[in-house]
Amino acid sequence: MNPLQHKIDFAVILTVDHANPNGDPLNGNRPRVDYDGFGEITDVCLKRKLRDRLQEAGQSIFVQSDEKKQDGMMSLKNRAESAEYGLGKDTFNEKKTPKDIAARKACEKWFDVRAFGQLFAFGGDAAGVSIPIRGPVTVQSAFSIEPVSITSTQITKSVSGEGDGTKRGSDTMGMKHRVDKGIYVFYGSMNPQLAERTGFSDDDAETIKSILPKLFENDASSARPEGSMAVKKVFWWKHNCKSGQYSSARVHKSLTVNADGSYMIDKSATEGLEPEVIEGF
Repeated sequence: MNPLQHKIDFAVILTVDHANPNGDPLNGNRPRVDYDGFGEITDVCLKRKLRDRLQEAGQSIFVQSDEKKQDGMMSLKNRAESAEYGLGKDTFNEKKTPKDIAARKACEKWFDVRAFGQLFAFGGDAAGVSIPIRGPVTVQSAFSIEPVSITSTQITKSVSGEGDGTKRGSDTMGMKHRVDKGIYVFYGSMNPQLAERTGFSDDDAETIKSILPKLFENDASSARPEGSMAVKKVFWWKHNCKSGQYSSARVHKSLTVNADGSYMIDKSATEGLEPEVIEGF
């Protein structure tokens, strides 16, 4: 397949309704907020969800979450060196395989590697080898339109988890936190110049486009009940050339999102570049 031929920018509006969109483990798993109280969902969290949805769609993913492993590999090193993927332990040994060939093989095998990039630091000897792959798809962190209100609830247990069960009590287990209501927005881009190096194609871009509206499907947990997080709109700007008609900053700033989830696009700022607007699922 030919590498990506047109620069692409995109934006996603999502809603949070009594859920913890992205807990901070260094702050008691409270929803992430910045110093001004605006809610945040990190780019790492968003790419994790993208990988999960891509994996569910049948794409081969290198960085698989523990609960969604499909190949039984216990580590990324095992997966990278597995003969199951046609690579083998010598692929990332620079004494036996040139770095560019190893990178090309990894990009061919795994969708997330050719999209987001990856650092392979698996050496075949004591000296080791590091193979960095820079991906063409970048995703920014999501931020809420307004400061969010966080509700914390104390969690208790009414049964004994240890011993012979004779000492029951309502021992405090901890706290559970949620964002009551929030409208979040995140942006992303796809760079054709970097796509030439990884082989990321127009078909790959269309695959991500089809995944974005259902980013939070099959992602339910006690912290994020089914339906508590949903994509409202996806905006997809496809430029008419590789270098782009406008800068990504200008394209992204042409979109204004209001606190109620409504939006406005300043068409005068990006004349000749109309976004495709896709409804969320």
